[in-house]
Amino acid sequence: MPEKETLEGARRDKEEGKSPATQAGEFLREEIDHVREGKHGARSVQQAIAIGLSKARRAGLSLAPPKQGETSPGVRKRATGDLRKSRSFRKPPSPRSALSSQAHRSARRRGAAARSNAVRRARHTKGRQGLVPAARKASRTRPSQLRRG
Repeated sequence: MPEKETLEGARRDKEEGKSPATQAGEFLREEIDHVREGKHGARSVQQAIAIGLSKARRAGLSLAPPKQGETSPGVRKRATGDLRKSRSFRKPPSPRSALSSQAHRSARRRGAAARSNAVRRARHTKGRQGLVPAARKASRTRPSQLRRG
């Protein structure tokens, strides 16, 4: 994730009408500073530039991928992917839904016996009336072909 100052500098450049390459300069400056501080082990200036351009594309700068023949197909493919990543912004899930989906995934991974034991343990806290809804909820984590009508 780029630093706040970097994003503000790029935004300022954009408002001033400067080219996307100039806007990306802010990201390159940040990367070169990171190399100097020893934050990551980029071995050359070219690597630092590549990382900076990638971050700039992911941050939403309209920086075109290199033309065919300028770089290897792999580099062009990654640059195109970075641009696509910036356009397909997805809001992160709410903490509640993230926890819920994580619980469902881990329950599915543990298997039927573990789910059955969990319901049995829940009976002590929920009582007899709470057991049926708990069993129904547990059955929702099972694959559809194992469910009964």
